Amino acid sequence: MFYYIAKYVVLFIINIIFRIEVEGYENIPENGPIIICPNHISFLDPPIIGAVFTRRIFFMAKAELFKNPIFKFVLNNGLGAFPVKRGTSDLTAIKIALNHLKNGHVVGIFPEGTRSKTGELQKAEPGVSLLSVKGKAPVLPIGIKSTYKLFSKVVIKIGKPICFDEYQNVHLTSQDMANIGEKIMFEISKLI
Repeated sequence: MFYYIAKYVVLFIINIIFRIEVEGYENIPENGPIIICPNHISFLDPPIIGAVFTRRIFFMAKAELFKNPIFKFVLNNGLGAFPVKRGTSDLTAIKIALNHLKNGHVVGIFPEGTRSKTGELQKAEPGVSLLSVKGKAPVLPIGIKSTYKLFSKVVIKIGKPICFDEYQNVHLTSQDMANIGEKIMFEISKLI
């Protein structure tokens, strides 16, 4: 309940302070597991994507955000976000994400792992590749373009789902994960 209240409050606010333009709603599967992968240019990306997306998103968020107990409560219980320790193989975060995918949910991951200070796309972290294959979930690339200045346009383009079925039932190598990551980032680059 809290998630949907927060979603509509954020949607109301962002439509006042930005000009939101979303393309590609038809590319969002109505059900089943999916991993959304937006580029990351601002701390405003998660709430804006969460507000405009048609399905509930369980975002993987940096562990530092969960240090404040009030913020942790809101993120965990209200928004369904879960922490990930960046720069490590966080098995707990991977298990939580896989459980969400197993239950047919949408998991939100910023594949670059952190915001881009220049707006240029960075390499994808290997976690998104692993989750896509192990979670048997297609990846939905999303491109965000904006300066995020007051009353500026925020353009969100939702691409077509990408499946990596050819990697199912094979030993996933680091090169395989790099190839999957490159494909995801290439599809995001076409949207921005």
